[in-house]
Amino acid sequence: MGEDEFRRSFRDPFHNSLGLAVYSCGVQRCASRHSWGPAVRDHYLIHYILSGCGIFRCSGKQHRLSVGDGFLVVPSQLVSYAADDQNPWTYCWVGFNGSDAKRLMEQTGLLGREPVFHYDGDDKLERLLTAICNSSGTSPSEEARMESGLLLFLAALMDQFGKAPQPQNNGYEYVKKAIKFIDYNYSSDITVSSVAASAGISRSHLYRLFMQHISMPPNEYLMRYRIRKAAALLKTGNLTVGEAAFSTGFSDQLYFSRVFRRFIGIPPSRYAACESTRKENAT
Repeated sequence: MGEDEFRRSFRDPFHNSLGLAVYSCGVQRCASRHSWGPAVRDHYLIHYILSGCGIFRCSGKQHRLSVGDGFLVVPSQLVSYAADDQNPWTYCWVGFNGSDAKRLMEQTGLLGREPVFHYDGDDKLERLLTAICNSSGTSPSEEARMESGLLLFLAALMDQFGKAPQPQNNGYEYVKKAIKFIDYNYSSDITVSSVAASAGISRSHLYRLFMQHISMPPNEYLMRYRIRKAAALLKTGNLTVGEAAFSTGFSDQLYFSRVFRRFIGIPPSRYAACESTRKENAT
C-alpha cells in the first residue's frame, strides 16, 4: 500500500529566537513497515494516531501504540518508530520549538514521564492538529494562526494530562501569583485589593505572606516596582516626567514626584537630567 501524506515544513533560522514556532505539521497514512530513525530531532514533535498501529522506541523501551495513542519526541533524544506490517498507522503531528516551548511542555504533564499518552474521549486532539495543518503557510498571518492553533493544542494536553500547581504550605505560591499580576498590570490602575484578588486570597492574608517571604508589604512592593520601571523609562531620555508617570500607573504627576524622590532620593526631573548628562559625558 502506498502512502498518503500531507506535510508542511516551516524551518526558519529565526525560529530559534521566537517564543514558540511551528516547525512542521502533517497527516500521513503510512505504508507497511514505514519507519523513521533511530535518530534525534532538534525540536519537540508530537504524533497522534488516528488509525492502525505501530511501534515507538525510546530510552531502551518499546511501546506498541494504536488508535488514540500519542507519542512525544523531545530534542536530542534518540528515538525510532515504525508502522505495523499488517495494519500500518495513520497519524497527524506537529513539530515545534522556541524559548517558551519547554515551559509549555512541562505544563502539559508529558515531560518527565513515559513519552506516550492516550486520549480517546472525543476527536478534540485530531481536530486541533488538523486545524494547525489547515492554517499552515509562511505569511505572517498564517504563522500567527499556526502558533495560536499550537497553543490551543497544548492547552488541551494541559487540561487532560497537566496538574495544576498546588500552593505550598508556606504560601509562597500566592506571593508568586501576586508578583506576576503586578508585573503584567503595573501600568494600570491596580490596587493591593486587586492584587490579592488575583492571587485568590484576602488583602490581609497577602500582607502577611509578603512580610513573611519578602519582608515588605504588598503596597510598598507595588510602589517600588512602579518607580523602578519609571526610572528605567526616564533613563532612556525618550519620555517626559509626566509621560513616565502615566506609563507606570501614576495619574497624578505631583504624587509621582513625591514617591519617586522618597525611593530614589532625588526628584524625577533631576534624575532625568543627571542621566542625560551622564550619557553626554560618556560619548
